[in-house]
Amino acid sequence: MSSYPETRRVEQVDTFHGVDVPDPYRWLEEDVRESEEVAEWVKAQNTVARDYLDAIPLRKQIQERLTKLWNFERYSLPTQTAGKYFYMKNNGLQNQAVLYVADGFDSPGRVLIDPNTWSEDGTIALGETNESDDAKLLAYARKEAGSDWSTIYVMEVETGKQLDDKLEWVRWGNIVWNAEGTGFFYTRYPQPKEGEQFQSLATNPAIHFHKLGTPQADDLFVYKRPDEPTWSFWLTRSDDNKFLVLTISRSTDPQNQVLIRQVDAPLEGKFQPLIDDFDNEFSFLGNLGDK
Repeated sequence: MSSYPETRRVEQVDTFHGVDVPDPYRWLEEDVRESEEVAEWVKAQNTVARDYLDAIPLRKQIQERLTKLWNFERYSLPTQTAGKYFYMKNNGLQNQAVLYVADGFDSPGRVLIDPNTWSEDGTIALGETNESDDAKLLAYARKEAGSDWSTIYVMEVETGKQLDDKLEWVRWGNIVWNAEGTGFFYTRYPQPKEGEQFQSLATNPAIHFHKLGTPQADDLFVYKRPDEPTWSFWLTRSDDNKFLVLTISRSTDPQNQVLIRQVDAPLEGKFQPLIDDFDNEFSFLGNLGDK
C-alpha cells in the first residue's frame, strides 16, 4: 500500500478583521497544469487513492451497478428562440451534457456544442450559453479545471463557425444580447495579477457591452460599484426590448435591489432605482408598457 505524500507547509498568514489566519498550504492553490510541484503532489495522492479503491472486493460489482443506474438519456428543458429549440442532452454516460439545436419542436436535433471533445478527462465544461434574438449566433462560456473563471466565445448556429471574439476574466457570464444581435452585455472582473488567478479575491465586477468583431479592450463600460466591491449584478432585458433590468445582490443574501433604464439610453447612462433597499427578495417577471 502506498503512503501519503509529505505535504510542504509555508509561512503564509493573512489578516482578516484583525485576526491572523494561517494558510500553510496556499501553494496547493496554484494551477495544477502550470505548477510541477502541485502536479506531482496530486499524482502521489491519486496513487494512494487508486491502491485503496482497486483493492475493494466488490468494486467491480459496484461499478457495474452504478453504470447501469446512470445509463439513461437525460434532457434539460428546451428554450425556444426564433423557432429554434436549444436544449442539453446526456446519453447517460457522458462526462458533460451536450448542447443541441432543433429547427422545430418535432424536428430531430443536431449537436451544436459537445464539450466532451474539449478534453479527454472531462475537465473543460460548458458554462452559460445564450443565443441572439434571431437565433443566428450563440455566445457560450468555457470553464477549465473546475475553476469559476470562464471565457466567452461566439459561434454561428447554422454553420458552427467560430468567430474571433474571446472575452476573458468572466465568472458567471450573464450574457445578454442586444435586439439587433450586434453584441451583448456581460459581467467581468478585473484581471488578476500574474500567478494569482486562483488565489486573489473576485471583487469589483463590472457590466460591459461587447460589440462583435472588436477586441475586449474596446468593450464599453456600463455599470459597476467600486464603493461596494463585494456586490454582484445580474442583468436582464425585457421581452419588449424597452428596459434593461439590473438586480444587485450582497454575497449570498436572497434580498436584492432592482434598477432599470431604457434600452436605447446611452450605454454609459445611469440606472434608476426601482427597489433601492435590501429588505426583500424580488424577481423581474415582465412588463406591460411602463408597469
